[in-house]
Amino acid sequence: MFLDIFLELLGGYILLFVVVKLLGKTQISQISPFDFVSALVMGELVGSAIYDPEAGFGMIVTGVLIWGALIYLTELLTQKSRKLRFKLEGRPSMIINKGRLDWREMKRNHLDLDQLLQLLRSKDVFSLKDVEYAILENNGSVSVLRKAEADQATCRDLDLQGIERVLPYTVISDGVVLQDNLQNAGVNEEWLQNKLKKQGHDRPEEISYAEYTPGDDLYIQTY
Repeated sequence: MFLDIFLELLGGYILLFVVVKLLGKTQISQISPFDFVSALVMGELVGSAIYDPEAGFGMIVTGVLIWGALIYLTELLTQKSRKLRFKLEGRPSMIINKGRLDWREMKRNHLDLDQLLQLLRSKDVFSLKDVEYAILENNGSVSVLRKAEADQATCRDLDLQGIERVLPYTVISDGVVLQDNLQNAGVNEEWLQNKLKKQGHDRPEEISYAEYTPGDDLYIQTY
């Protein structure tokens, strides 16, 4: 029994490896949602066939080859048809356009502010106000174009003494004041209300996002 499972696993492993190579799959971080689902189904075919007592290696080969052929045919069609490619693979979404958040695109992609900030940090961008454009790619990553003033020569390039950098604090997210971040930034809600009024806003509920960097002004985004 154990020998049979070992042989089926080995055969399934080799077969999957060959099929993936023939299909030209990209790395996991680069695959589209359709590719991800296809990989899951292919793995499930092998797993089900191995642990099904009525299934044998022939069923593994048949299932993987048929599924692999369907994926290969789909990729050929998507290469020739832009409409079909967009249907199956999706298209990039611009979630920040000229420095402004596009809430419709964020909702369409089920992306909240915390997730967006995490994606930006993965690109070494720690402040939303430094972003001119941000595009959510099909694989879930984000491509960022910084604002010109945020992408200048470094102090090392200019032979200047750098100043200590501090992280910005998100003080309002989705209309909710984040009290812990206010405290960590060394300010209070009264200070926040005054800053909002100076920029023409009466209530935090009007603000989708606000961040404060100690020593700098309050940066806000409205809905």
